Amino acid sequence: MTGFSEPALVAVAHGSRDPAAVGTVRALLAAVRALRPGLAVRLGHVELNEPLLPDTLGALAREGGAAVLVPLLYGRGHHVTRDIPETLAAAPPLAARVAAPLGPHPLLADALAARLAESGAGDCDSVVLAAAGSRAARSAADTEATAALLAARLGVPVRPAYASAAAPTVAAAARALAARGHRRTAVACCFTAPGLFVRRTAAAARALGLPVAAPLGAHPALARLVLRRYDEQLTAVHSPAA
Repeated sequence: MTGFSEPALVAVAHGSRDPAAVGTVRALLAAVRALRPGLAVRLGHVELNEPLLPDTLGALAREGGAAVLVPLLYGRGHHVTRDIPETLAAAPPLAARVAAPLGPHPLLADALAARLAESGAGDCDSVVLAAAGSRAARSAADTEATAALLAARLGVPVRPAYASAAAPTVAAAARALAARGHRRTAVACCFTAPGLFVRRTAAAARALGLPVAAPLGAHPALARLVLRRYDEQLTAVHSPAA
């Protein structure tokens, strides 16, 4: 990819039927633009919302542009390892590469910790880290790594849990922590925007009387992480081995 300079940053969101989801993602991208004025930042969704990723890539191809796709996802599940690369391969010819997902990373742990503090859970003695869930082993490993980073950041045990496709559930993880003597468990949301998984997580937390953090949204640490993933891929493209 010789000559791959100043490509657009294409943020790839999952998509949601929740009407607040697109606005939340757009607020995150506004924060990214504020951090890097002049950088072209585009949005593409895997499903459910416009613009869909194929449309965003098609527009860039017509403009003769280049792109780094940054998944607004938190592990190497099928969307990251299969769906996004396949969509890129099927797009019109375009100089583009896919960056790593947002997790695991210390900046993600910072954003999760901040949202927990905002929820009033600053004195928690344990945390359930709620993530989307995937059947892909690498995705589970990434969630576990994020949980370890958050545990180191907070100084309390953090147990991963999943809103779908994997175990344990949020309720099961919280009960396991209670069985070990933890009485002030809080729930962190490893999600960008409101949607089905956030509602499931919040309902499970409320049923157990646990505080639950808001989704990450436009938190400044998350905006910095989006740019970090973009820069990492750009550096890889320009390295001698690229």
